[in-house]
Amino acid sequence: MRVDDLDAVLAPFRAAGEAIVTKAEWDDPAVGRFARVHDPEGNPIELWEPPAG
Repeated sequence: MRVDDLDAVLAPFRAAGEAIVTKAEWDDPAVGRFARVHDPEGNPIELWEPPAG
């Protein structure tokens, strides 16, 4: 899922104590930033913030 502000999207997950998966090797200034969270059923949701324009 493409997002405009990864930190803002992740803030409620952090506040709720939900697990957030990030890895330095996923992030690349030419490609953007990535994170993974899980929905209530345990399905992974991949989040992508493209590089600034």
